[in-house]
Amino acid sequence: MSITRVLSAALLAVGLAAGPAVADSSPSPSASEDSGAPTQAGTSFRTAAEIDQGQQATASGSTGDYLYWSFPADAGQRPDVKATVKLPAAHAGQTWQLDVYDGLRRRQACQYGAQTRTAAQGATSVELACVMRTVRAWSEPWADDPLPGTYYIRLTVVDLTSADLGQPVSAEVKVDSKDIGGSAAVDGSLAEPLVPGIAVKSASDSGSSSSDDSSSTAKPAVLSGIEPDGGWSSGWWSDRWVWTGIGGVLAALAGIGGYALTRGSGRPSRVPPAA
Repeated sequence: MSITRVLSAALLAVGLAAGPAVADSSPSPSASEDSGAPTQAGTSFRTAAEIDQGQQATASGSTGDYLYWSFPADAGQRPDVKATVKLPAAHAGQTWQLDVYDGLRRRQACQYGAQTRTAAQGATSVELACVMRTVRAWSEPWADDPLPGTYYIRLTVVDLTSADLGQPVSAEVKVDSKDIGGSAAVDGSLAEPLVPGIAVKSASDSGSSSSDDSSSTAKPAVLSGIEPDGGWSSGWWSDRWVWTGIGGVLAALAGIGGYALTRGSGRPSRVPPAA
């Protein structure tokens, strides 16, 4: 095998293997605004309005209210939460804050973004953002890492004068995410995503299979019924598998190329003199 053929085969293998990884890592176009997006927000974790990633939810309320939404996030995603609050025409300066909690109601830190912002007197709107850490497929029980499951958005004012309390406001919330890929992949996965009520539902489903009672066939209530498109992956696949395969192919081709370079022509370099 010539060196040219070896290199050509190596480049072809790399191109074919890297194609799916590049396609997976490229950001997908954001979904257009869905007419079915909620137009009201919840007032607590249990009544949070459910939204899908890419949807733009709207809500009306009053200064001093707590507004709640929930959305799903899967392993390998880095959610980007944005909120815009439209303020009344006349108001004093006020400070708004955007918080994100996971399915265990643990407050999640933001990598970057204006999570708290003060609107000057007379401002018509204030924008907030929170780019979360990448969701991991598995983590230690004592860690506070983001895990697959339901996440809650809480929007509220944290500093305002008593004269502005109860003034009408409107809010817009949208969640997008970026697929980080194999660089954030970890070994292991959760048995179930952190969706409130899913553990109760799973236990009931397993118990109903061994029970003949008709009451056991009733579906239990799940506090959150949203999930990512295509279901929960739990991090079983990432482009790390692709690049591992590429490394194995390149190692094999390097061995073949080295053998082709060192084996010679198969003939002795010097012909012994005739007797």
